Order: sequence, then structure tokens, then C-alpha cells
Amino acid sequence: MKFRIPLAILAALVLVTGCSPKVGSEAWCDKMKETPNGDWSTNDASAYTKNCIFR
Repeated sequence: MKFRIPLAILAALVLVTGCSPKVGSEAWCDKMKETPNGDWSTNDASAYTKNCIFR
């Protein structure tokens, strides 16, 4: 019983991180195009410029 909650949390984290596209991939570039620019971090903007504009 004690192990169910931590196991459920771990499983949820694995599922969430497994679903996000890899930075620099075409899917990530498409996702960032749809994201408002105000929501981007400095790292996001830098990675987008490097991987999506100057391919």
C-alpha cells in the first residue's frame, strides 16, 4: 500500500516526459510556432533560432 502512491507519481512523470517532442525536432518546431512568443524562455528562443530557422 505504501508503494502505490510513489509508483503512481513516477508512472505519471514518465508518461508526461515521454510525450514532449525533442528540442530541435520538426515536431518541436511546429509546437513552438503555435506557442505565443511571450511564453517562450530565452533558451526556447535560442534553440528555435538555431534549430528551426537556420537549418
